[in-house]
Amino acid sequence: MQTRSKFFDDMSQLMTNAMGVAQGAREEAETAFSGMIDRFLAERDLVTREEFDAVRAMAQKAREENEALKARIETLEAKHASDS
Repeated sequence: MQTRSKFFDDMSQLMTNAMGVAQGAREEAETAFSGMIDRFLAERDLVTREEFDAVRAMAQKAREENEALKARIETLEAKHASDS
């Protein structure tokens, strides 16, 4: 006596194949969407977080150097004023 009929075997195989097709379609859609996002961002000429952080650090260093130079100029001007 057969415990499973050919109909159920065929339905099982059909469902397995359908799930494989659905999985492939999902992966293809994800790849296409990822490519669209990458192109969109590339066209906008956006910077990466690393690039942004590097420029921000450079700006902070320049700001600190300007403050140090400003203090030095003020000291020299005060010394020059007292010498005169």
